[in-house]
Amino acid sequence: MKRDEMLDVVRGSGNVFRDLGHKNPNAEQLKAILAAEIIKALDRERLTVRAAHARTGIAAADFSRIRNADLRRFTLDRLISNSQPARLADRDKGARTSRKSGPEKSV
Repeated sequence: MKRDEMLDVVRGSGNVFRDLGHKNPNAEQLKAILAAEIIKALDRERLTVRAAHARTGIAAADFSRIRNADLRRFTLDRLISNSQPARLADRDKGARTSRKSGPEKSV
């Protein structure tokens, strides 16, 4: 492509998964939105995946998958139940662990 060649501008549908031709674009977009909300809650509470596990009982590996946007193993209802605000609410200040604090110690 030459520098002076014009590109066509194509307006998207508002759903990148639909624009890319995925099978279930609405479900995939909703999963991405829910995952983003869970990540925001983890960041807001400054929780590591292990601290989030301690607080919620949800597997640390699941939080790690969500942080890495590996949502293939998640159903919508599973993400919805994991994204409930009360699940990650700051109920126990002692469970808060900053991701920048280094590895957690075993007890």
